[in-house]
Amino acid sequence: MTKMIMHGCNGRMGQMISNLVKDDPDITIVAGVDINQSVQNDYPVFDSITDCNVEADVVVDFGAAAAIGQLLDTCAARNLPVVVCTTGLSEEQIAHLNETSKKIAILRSANMSLGVNLLMKLLQDAVKTLGPAGFDVEIVEKHHRMKLDAPSGTALALADAINEAADEPYEYVYDRSNVRQKRGAKELGISAVRGGTIVGDHDVIFAGEDEVITFSHRAYSRAVFAKGAIAAAKYLAGKAAGLYDMSDVV
Repeated sequence: MTKMIMHGCNGRMGQMISNLVKDDPDITIVAGVDINQSVQNDYPVFDSITDCNVEADVVVDFGAAAAIGQLLDTCAARNLPVVVCTTGLSEEQIAHLNETSKKIAILRSANMSLGVNLLMKLLQDAVKTLGPAGFDVEIVEKHHRMKLDAPSGTALALADAINEAADEPYEYVYDRSNVRQKRGAKELGISAVRGGTIVGDHDVIFAGEDEVITFSHRAYSRAVFAKGAIAAAKYLAGKAAGLYDMSDVV
């Protein structure tokens, strides 16, 4: 059985993961880390990862971005693999993460959903056929009204997967309101919609002459991200040092 430390255990995602793990016979949470001590858990909770002295196989991180440096250094010192789900990392923090991956196994992905990561693989296959055939590519993403960033990290990751598979020909276009001209052949349009309580919708449109192919992913609950993080934790435990992502899990 995989023994896991939940970093950021009392946040929304941390609690969702904690509840899902209770019904999973292959993984257990042996400790949590959170400065918020107001939530009752069935495992010990520490204020800081440096205070946590419980033996484990892997850490799952849904904490604050400000805590990532301490987490990486502590995990490196303890030879402890870590699944980094925290978003909004700076370039300096990402560089720190990449450097630490030379010492321990680290898995980081723009989206923890297994479905989204399978979608990335499908898109890479699709663009190799549809790109040379002259199909235009557009991405439309929709999220809840409270989301601060646009476009979403997932939309950008989908665009990057397409562009990489096609040998980087596409230029990302986020706004056409100030330009009065025809669409360029190598534009990749990315549009953002914000409203209501939409968890996360992503449509990738390949528009050709007289036909359109659309790849879609709908997240109806944040549980899809929690389930992906749990699958990643099981996968990463015991792995050699290196930088992994959800495509390895898929």
